Amino acid sequence: MGHARSYISFDILRRILRDYFKYDVFYCMNITDIDDKIIKRARQNYLFERYRENKAAPDQLLEDVKTASELFSVKLNETTDPDKKQMLERIQNAVKSAFDPLQEAVQAKLSAEEINRCREILLEEAKDLLSDWLDTKFGSQVTDNSIFSKLPKFWEGEFHKDMEALNVLPPDVLTRVSEYVPEIVDFVKKIVDNGYGYVSNGSVYFDTMKFDSSEKHSYAKLVPEAVGDQKALQEGEGDLSISADRLSEKHSPNDFALWKSSKPGEPSWDSPWGKGRPGWHIECSAMAGSILGESMDIHGGGFDLRFPHHDNELAQSEAYFENDHWVRYFLHAGHLTIAGCKMSKSLKNFITIKDALKKHTARQLRLAFLMHSWKDTLDYSNNTMESAIQYEKFMNEFFLNVKDILRAPTDVTGQFQKWENQEAELNRNFYNKKAAIHEALCDNIDTRSVLEEMRSLVSQSNSYIAAKKASRKVPNRLLLENISSYLTQMLKIFGAIESDDTIGFPVGGNSQNINIESTVMPYLQVLSEFREGVRQIAREKKVTEVLQLSDALRDDILPELGVRFEDHEGLPTVVKLVDKDTLLKEREEKKKIEEEKKRKKEEAARKKQQQEAAKLAKMKIPPHEMFKSEHDKYSMFDENGFPTHDTEGKELSKGQIKKLKKLYETQEKLYKEYLQMVQNGSAN
Repeated sequence: MGHARSYISFDILRRILRDYFKYDVFYCMNITDIDDKIIKRARQNYLFERYRENKAAPDQLLEDVKTASELFSVKLNETTDPDKKQMLERIQNAVKSAFDPLQEAVQAKLSAEEINRCREILLEEAKDLLSDWLDTKFGSQVTDNSIFSKLPKFWEGEFHKDMEALNVLPPDVLTRVSEYVPEIVDFVKKIVDNGYGYVSNGSVYFDTMKFDSSEKHSYAKLVPEAVGDQKALQEGEGDLSISADRLSEKHSPNDFALWKSSKPGEPSWDSPWGKGRPGWHIECSAMAGSILGESMDIHGGGFDLRFPHHDNELAQSEAYFENDHWVRYFLHAGHLTIAGCKMSKSLKNFITIKDALKKHTARQLRLAFLMHSWKDTLDYSNNTMESAIQYEKFMNEFFLNVKDILRAPTDVTGQFQKWENQEAELNRNFYNKKAAIHEALCDNIDTRSVLEEMRSLVSQSNSYIAAKKASRKVPNRLLLENISSYLTQMLKIFGAIESDDTIGFPVGGNSQNINIESTVMPYLQVLSEFREGVRQIAREKKVTEVLQLSDALRDDILPELGVRFEDHEGLPTVVKLVDKDTLLKEREEKKKIEEEKKRKKEEAARKKQQQEAAKLAKMKIPPHEMFKSEHDKYSMFDENGFPTHDTEGKELSKGQIKKLKKLYETQEKLYKEYLQMVQNGSAN
């Protein structure tokens, strides 16, 4: 979902530039399928799968996990980042929880089936530990380039599936590093020829000081204050490229790799400097440069890529093209957090797009993104998604109501109704909202404000419809059609509606080849009118069974088919086609509310009954008996049963006697009431 934040955001920006502002947008996407993380993970996966296939005996697995744990403990102790440390501790604890059962099973000589079950659990939990350990031992022996291409190829395929599921438009052109190595080599050669790169021990580095001292160039335009941030620079270089011997090859710690000489266990390609592979930053520059040339209008990416990645891209590209305008505008999408916590794949704190789509639709996710600024941090939480769901529901109800109004029969001339003050005012508001929406889109594509203006326009339209219906007048069809068509078109521009429907969200999913609404609605209208006629007769003849059947049709049968009938006193039934799951969820929620009301009513009745029973039990006590049972308070009583002394034998004070007398007199009244009730026969 962290990746979805960027790709949905830029898809929205692309669509608005293309479909609202009518720019001719050419969209290029780079796929990094060679970098340090991919190389290391591909190597680890290969070695772990080979280890799994060899089926180490349980004793051997326990020994290997113990050895791998020692290496892992060193890594854990060296980690200073608290989030990463916590993640590593979780892994360590999970391994220990799986290690002990296997060890006990082996020692107790349990069945082979039970030992194998424990073995598989440990193997799965210890995958990270074993992979690291195996890579340390055998990583340098992995030399087949195909091993390194298998992993990115798989995840690229998954990426494209996820993008399609999210309704993200495909790029006009897609470039992969593995297919552009010759172009990257040529790109690096020219940077060296232009005097901004140098060769060191088979690798090629970018000379940041030489570049920055040039009159026509400046280094780190995006985040100048980050120059010298060694942590960020080393993250940019990659885990396999920050060893002491690698770092010593640079003229300056701020320099970065354009071409890396390959070590054993890394993929390699021929170059003038020997066998090697591209640096991370150069990949994007060479690929984008080969497609877009010496300058592009917009370069997108996540906020965290500003330095060093985008600053280094900018520097090396301007060094190659000898210009100062390789990118006109950088757009950086905000981060995504999960319920306030940073989302990070390396910290294993993430939600996959597939998992997110099991809970919410692509439209709901997109609406959640639209309701926040593309450049700000977005918190992916239940509250965020509930807001998006409610917004979708609010808009959908408006579209369904307008469709119902437009379905009302009328002749050609009848669709043109006289405008009163209400229509003129709503139309004025409509044009004001359109102007405000345009202004918001011109202001850094502020979709958050746009959606609020759209919500406000729907609220005004709903008030207009309600006022018209209250006065038994027909709302103006053309005006509402114009408003709903405009809102639908805006949602189409944002990628929240994929269908060709003129008004509202599609019914029955986007894969349908026919327009379900136009096909089935005439039949539903006939059913609705027939049902209304039957209900009218049943009310007049007082045939409750028929009314119950009509309610069952509305509440139980039609929702299963994705149909909602809304009955309004004195007005025709409103017919709406709604997603079946939505209707069933509404029905369940309604049922829960009714059950809760029933429970509260029964609880209130029970409490009332208990109170009345308690009151009656109290009324039955004669005044002279009421204090005699309180032995923990009083020791002596007068002839009327009134307390005179406390438990220690001391006489009660005047103040105490005064309070007790009030209680005694109140009980006298209650007892008299009880005797009267007995006499009347109502004391049950």
